[in-house]
Amino acid sequence: MSNAEQEICIRRLEPLDERSEFHSGNIDLDRFFQRYAGQNQFRHHIGTTYVAVQENRITGFVTVSSGEMVAERLSKALGRRLPFYPLPILRIARLAVDRRYQGHGIGRLLLRAMLELALEMRDRAGCIGVVVDAKPDAVTFYSSLGFTPIDLISGALGDRPEPVAMLLPIQQIEVAVREVDGTTG
Repeated sequence: MSNAEQEICIRRLEPLDERSEFHSGNIDLDRFFQRYAGQNQFRHHIGTTYVAVQENRITGFVTVSSGEMVAERLSKALGRRLPFYPLPILRIARLAVDRRYQGHGIGRLLLRAMLELALEMRDRAGCIGVVVDAKPDAVTFYSSLGFTPIDLISGALGDRPEPVAMLLPIQQIEVAVREVDGTTG
């Protein structure tokens, strides 16, 4: 782990966190973080945002929520061993890094923290895997960690570029954590 990574703290968003200076270069992600992440977490309780903080500045964020999927949407290898009722998942809805800090591994740190959260969720309440709504330019990255595309039943965005829903089964998460860290074996 580099010195820069050691100085980064990953924690839950707090009500008084300053978000107005965050700019990832993606207006939709920035707008969500600045305007709606707090509402979703503190008022509506429909998702939790975790932030990467370095030198008292938010350098990245990831928003997650619990969700469900049915075994019919999984590959035969995974789905045949699971019951045909809603199965618990952790959904990564949004992940962004401030453009001033992009390329420094902050996105990887946020992702690793969420994969570890999925393992905790598995042990505490049940979780069959992590689903991410990958932007088209991030599909290769998530694929390299073992995520595979799944079909969406609903939720199309209309005129905006469609994300690719991808699943990482819980059995593969510990391997993926090592991949995110850049270690293998």
